[in-house]
Amino acid sequence: MARNPFVAAAGERPSPLKASLNYLLVCLVVLAGLWAAVGSLDYVLDFGFVGQVSKRIGDGFLLTLRISVASLAISLAIGALVAAGKGSRILPIRYLCDLYVRIIRGTPLIMQVYLFFYVIGTSLGIDDRFWAGTLILSGFEGAYIAEILRGGLASIDATQRDAARAVGLTRSQALRHVIVPQMVARTLPALTGQFASIVKDSSLLSLISVVELTQTMREISSQNFRLFECYFLLGALYLAITLPLDALGRHFERRFDYAH
Repeated sequence: MARNPFVAAAGERPSPLKASLNYLLVCLVVLAGLWAAVGSLDYVLDFGFVGQVSKRIGDGFLLTLRISVASLAISLAIGALVAAGKGSRILPIRYLCDLYVRIIRGTPLIMQVYLFFYVIGTSLGIDDRFWAGTLILSGFEGAYIAEILRGGLASIDATQRDAARAVGLTRSQALRHVIVPQMVARTLPALTGQFASIVKDSSLLSLISVVELTQTMREISSQNFRLFECYFLLGALYLAITLPLDALGRHFERRFDYAH
């Protein structure tokens, strides 16, 4: 008797075909439920306006990507410096980095957007909304990346450093050939997921009128009153970025899962 394609044995890893079939089924059920919910409102979805505003949507989509990529690069630099600072022997530096992480992780991004743009940004004369938004997002994500990097470094057993020195490697060689490769293996999946968070968090920059994807769709919906269509499309466009990133993170996680 053929095995049930919708049931997996305990501990069984479904085949790619079986997993895809069931995932497709779940997606269809969710879409059907969503469609039924919209239908119960006596509302007819109409995406005919998309062609007329496709350039605006494309510009907002590209701006979101630009902000996300720039924020990723800057937040990686901030995270590396803060992670190093938290391990510094100079206590004021150590506690300054610790305070930064605690404040950023303990307060909502929406508060930081308003505070840094209207107070700190204004006092420093930063009036370019693209760079202001990028720096705000970088400062926020940098705290999380610092903890990812610090945790990755702390997970490496000290005996590996001792072993590297025992075979004649200098401190810099041990760092380059032993420590850093393992840190990359252990932190890359989490960093990939953090990039997806950067993409999603960039939507809050619409609060300071950065015309990225969310602000673009908000402006379009206020003009044509097709609120459901605009936000369905908005979600689909974000998923077009974050789902490949999620798949990339899972790939790295399997690639570097040396224990299995």
